[in-house]
Formats: sequence, structure tokens, C-alpha cells
Amino acid sequence: MPFSATRLAELEACRGKNPIPQDFDEFWALRMAEADAQPLDFEIRPSDEIPQFDTCSYYDLYFTGMGGARLYAKYAVPRSADGGPVPLVLQFHGYPGCTRSWAEQSSWPGLGYAILSMDNPGQGGRSEDVGGFKGTTVSGHLVAGVDGGPENLYYVRLYQDQRILCRIVRQLAGIDAGRVFVNGSSQGGGMGLACCALNPDLVRRAAILYPFLSDFREVWELGADAIAYEGIRYYSRWFDADGSRADEWFGTLGYVDSLSFAHLVRCPVLFGTGLADVVCPPETQFAVYNALSCPKRHLLFPGFGHEEIQAFDDAIIGFFQKEGDQ
Repeated sequence: MPFSATRLAELEACRGKNPIPQDFDEFWALRMAEADAQPLDFEIRPSDEIPQFDTCSYYDLYFTGMGGARLYAKYAVPRSADGGPVPLVLQFHGYPGCTRSWAEQSSWPGLGYAILSMDNPGQGGRSEDVGGFKGTTVSGHLVAGVDGGPENLYYVRLYQDQRILCRIVRQLAGIDAGRVFVNGSSQGGGMGLACCALNPDLVRRAAILYPFLSDFREVWELGADAIAYEGIRYYSRWFDADGSRADEWFGTLGYVDSLSFAHLVRCPVLFGTGLADVVCPPETQFAVYNALSCPKRHLLFPGFGHEEIQAFDDAIIGFFQKEGDQ
């Protein structure tokens, strides 16, 4: 499908519209300190959904997150030929949903990597959502807690849970903590960027495909808030019909916007965009990519929307392996 040079130049000029809170770095330093203060409480046991194999072991990992929630992650570990530690892929899923099937998770162990993939609370799977968000919880997790201040947002709590999971990674037997990678698309891409930003001493490389949670105000102005971003449309129509409070609540959402996290990402990033994406507009993705100051590479796919992009999947293999060879 043709894609004009003019349109590409417009996207490459995108710098984002959602405000980055002035105290963003300090805010997240406090949130990470809160997560670090939580005692680690986790258990790993053979999965009750899939048998063990000679080549790979499958586990259910349960841990206690913020607010005492019991959270779940699929954990699969290949049996290395030399018995040495193996690299790990932290994988985050799209919205709304849960971790992919065991068969799909097995692709990374087949390449010699362990994989750890968490179910997001309240979206599906086995993770518990303890709730308690102030204000509306009717339409989408994006605006859950927005009326209670930024520290009460759903995604703030989720990124604190993510931090606890990263602490657990450091204690996993048989894992090479020097080769931990992030992989995520859509919501998982936004989560992946946050994970890199908030855990810079752990994540070595990240593969990010068409990230959701990016440049919320641009989404609103483009009128692209009808699918994944429906919470923005719902909130604006029900609680800010005249737009007089837009600066206030977009300012609050800025604490979980990928655009805000970009400046904190230090590891190399492989970034993918389907140029026909109507779910996560390319304008928002380019804004985030342009804000990254880390080593980065942007793969563009004309004609592809918010869908499986096999060419990007294949590119990840060499991207992660390059780190393993260093």
C-alpha cells in the first residue's frame, strides 16, 4: 500500500501533546520506593495447565502485589544444555486480556530464553483486582482512579506491581540477571516502556510494538478515542462536557503516559509501527519514539494496522541475540 513521503515527514515531526508533569521523576521515585517497601511474597509451582517436558519446565508464579492483591504470571524455563543460567524475557500482554497460551509462550523457551508473563489485574486471567479506585470504573482502566489523584490511578498501581515482579526476577534461580529483556505490543508496549524507564538497571533491551497508553491528548484531539482509548471519550463526555477541566485530568493522566516515560528509558529499543493503525494512531507512536534518547531503531510497516506483524516478531530474535553475544 502506498505511503507518501509527505505523510511520513508529518509523523517524524510529531513531538506529542500530552503534558509531562513537572514532578514526574520525583513522583515515580516515591512510587517505586513504596513498591520496594513491600515484603516479597511469592511462590512457584509446576503449572496445573500443562505437563512438564524434557526440554522445558512450566510454572505458575503467584506473588503479592500492592494492596495485598494476589497476582499471577506464567513462567516457562528451558532446560539449558550446559545447565548454566538462561536469559529471561519479561512479556506484557495487550488490552484487555491476559497472558497468551502456553503454546505461544513456548516460542521463547524454544530459543533458549525463559519467559515470565503477568496477567494484569481485572483484565482477565488469574490476577486479583482489589479495586478501591475513586470515581468512575465503568469504562476502561485508563481512567480508573483519575478522580483520586495520580497516585490512585490503575496504571500507577500496575507499574508498582511490575516493580515487585522485577524484584522477584532478581531472585529466580537459573536466570541470568544480566540478560533480561522486555517484549510487549499495544498495552504491553506501553507497559514495556514503563518497565524500562522504572527499572533501568535490570532491563537490557526492549522490543516495543505499536504502544497503547501514548500521548493521550493527541488521541483525544484526533478523535481516535473510540476503541482502546474509549475511557477518554467516556470521561470527557460524562464528567467534562464543556472541556473546562481537560488540562486537569490530562495532567493527571500524564503520570502514566508513555510519552512521559520516554526520557527515562536507557536501554536499546526496537520499536515497530503499523502505519495504518487506527487503534493506536501513528502520531502518538512517533511522538513517543521521537522522545526516546536511548539507542533505538524504528521499523515501519505500511498497510499494517493494529495486528500481528510477523516481520517484527522475527526482527526481535536477532535484536535480543545481539545483546547475548556482547
